Amino acid sequence: MFGLFRFDWTILLVIPGFLVSIWAQMKVSSTFNKYSQMRTKRGMTGYDAARKILDSNGLAHVRIELTGGHLSDHYDPRKNVIRLSNGVYNSSSPAAIGVAAHEAGHAIQYATQYAPIKLRAGLVSITQFGSVLAIPLFFIGLIMASDGLMLAGILLYSAIAFFQLVTLPVEFNASGRALKVLSSSGMLDKNELDASRKVLTAAALTYVAALLTSLLTLLRLLLLANSRGNRK
Repeated sequence: MFGLFRFDWTILLVIPGFLVSIWAQMKVSSTFNKYSQMRTKRGMTGYDAARKILDSNGLAHVRIELTGGHLSDHYDPRKNVIRLSNGVYNSSSPAAIGVAAHEAGHAIQYATQYAPIKLRAGLVSITQFGSVLAIPLFFIGLIMASDGLMLAGILLYSAIAFFQLVTLPVEFNASGRALKVLSSSGMLDKNELDASRKVLTAAALTYVAALLTSLLTLLRLLLLANSRGNRK
């Protein structure tokens, strides 16, 4: 029992993921803020861009709403609505148009039955459940010497890591769709398109950081479980 209170070196494993996550959040914020200062030649807003992309893909029924927060933009497949923050909805910057087009890309993914997003949607419930219980279950099991509870915690956290893995192609594909249509439609010129690309690339880094963090945390749980097994 007292061995549990010795310095746990495995905590060091999660530090790189934590630092990368902070850097990624700072990167996306600074990049978005930088290119939010630009104005596109056509004066199209984030709302205009998303609406045009949706309508041209037969998704006139998908609504676009204004929502609060900063970079809180998302597509809600349950209500068929894209919610854009004020800094995107009303802005004519390439940063805003890139983000809006990205969310429209998610709507297109659902409409075309894009396999990774269907898989990701199926994992949402267990991931929400696991995010609350995985770590507590594992450490309760560690303290109580319960292999069953530790295994349950590891399995739940594995689902979280898998969810983060599946999220990568979903987000990359949505950004790819966005950039392709922004280029082919002529909504943005070359310099504006480059600005949008930089914003979406920075945003993608946050998902890479989330996957790295979850994998390192999962590795830590496995090492702790293995260490306890060796002490039996």
